[in-house]
Amino acid sequence: MSISMDLIFQSLSLLLFILFATSTYFLFNHKNYSNSKNLPPGSAGWPIIGETIEFLYETPENFINHRTKKYSSQVFMTNIFRRPTAIFSGPAGSKFISSNDQKLLKVWYPPSQRSLFQMNRPNPTPTPTPSPSQPSPATQPQPKTLTSASGFLRPEARYVAKFDSFTKSFLRSYLEAKQEVVEVYPFAKTFTLTLACNYFMGLEDSERAENLVGKFDDLAMGIHSMDLNFPGTIFHRASKAAAELRKELGIFIEEKRVKMSSNNGVVKEDLLSQLIAGNQSGRKFTPPEKIVETMLGLLTASYSSAATVITFMVKHIGERPDIYQKILSEQSEIWSTREGSDEEIGWEHIYRMKYTWAVACETMRLVAPLQGAFREAITDFTFAGFTIPKGCKIYWAVNMTNKNPEYFPDPKRFDPSRFEGEHGGSHPPYSFIPFGGGPRMCTGRDYARLVILTFIHNLVNKFKCQVLYPSEKILSSLMMPTPAQGLPVRLHPLP
Repeated sequence: MSISMDLIFQSLSLLLFILFATSTYFLFNHKNYSNSKNLPPGSAGWPIIGETIEFLYETPENFINHRTKKYSSQVFMTNIFRRPTAIFSGPAGSKFISSNDQKLLKVWYPPSQRSLFQMNRPNPTPTPTPSPSQPSPATQPQPKTLTSASGFLRPEARYVAKFDSFTKSFLRSYLEAKQEVVEVYPFAKTFTLTLACNYFMGLEDSERAENLVGKFDDLAMGIHSMDLNFPGTIFHRASKAAAELRKELGIFIEEKRVKMSSNNGVVKEDLLSQLIAGNQSGRKFTPPEKIVETMLGLLTASYSSAATVITFMVKHIGERPDIYQKILSEQSEIWSTREGSDEEIGWEHIYRMKYTWAVACETMRLVAPLQGAFREAITDFTFAGFTIPKGCKIYWAVNMTNKNPEYFPDPKRFDPSRFEGEHGGSHPPYSFIPFGGGPRMCTGRDYARLVILTFIHNLVNKFKCQVLYPSEKILSSLMMPTPAQGLPVRLHPLP
């Protein structure tokens, strides 16, 4: 069933749900904030579901733009996912949340996300999830599995050559063996998921990883949906995908355990091998189900955002000869030093890709891979003259400043020079935070940077891309912007 049909079916289902919900509203034990003084302005919307439908299907950007003009440019109240929620947007709000995370605020996950990643179980495992600025809850202890995973999200220098070698091999086997016209978005997702499976789990069978892409897509679509679990809904399909992925991951983990046992416990560099080795030696024991959840969270978080950035970078590189030439010049220089001395790529090469990273930043400004993140007030506090009561949920709209002409003149124009210079551009602090900020800044930012830049490095040194449909429609959703036709490009091999 297509996504559009799913949305129609889910909307009809929600109408029936509303009729039921309004008759049972007072049976629910929700805290009443109507008597709280000096709340930000806003609307509670419908009983129970509030303004969730508008938030999901108008897209958060449109939803927030409309209400900031109506209520307040810094903070306003709404009701989404059955919770009273304060929406924070703008540099002041971003600075406040970044500075007060784990002091006045803690992480909060929507019901759908908690269910899909089994966070509602007793003593749930804090698992890295698809919202990069939301690692594990600050109120829970950090288990050894998560600590190890966080380390792998900051790849050491010895892994840079591994990423580069994998990327070069993947491009050669996938692109050079196929037709010259490639749909970049599906290809980028296949690449980023296959790389993540190889890096975190040591999975060397690319076809096996490629077969998981559709299931991860279904899971990602359900993360910020209404948690209505019956056939035809997005959440139901996501729940099925999550169950199938757990089964697939469990099979692979057991295969790997048996193989390691037969090889006298030889431990490879990937995270999964280290977790299994800890269990086999008795030094560190991680229950198998926790290993599955850790892998599921890492793979979900690590593939879709990077794939989105890669896709739209290729679009701009293919449409703008001036940008292509500047990237090619930068990357060719790095490539030539490698070929002349057999030097492996390292972090020093990644840091030299300054213009390429400026293009990546401008891409993330216009097509934000992270829409926002949720928090919860752990005590009453005041912001912008308004009171936010304890227990109130908060949606941190991290991307709402990206297209504001106050911070980025002529905001619809693609201009990588905005992010050039010694300090990465002249925009004001907290006006561009694609990886969040404060103590919960995305732990995977170095991982994402490495994936994106190694891909572009190898692509532009081997191919020139011609975008076939420059006016291709971009579909917007809560999770990720998507090119309607997958961004078909014609690849011209370079001599």
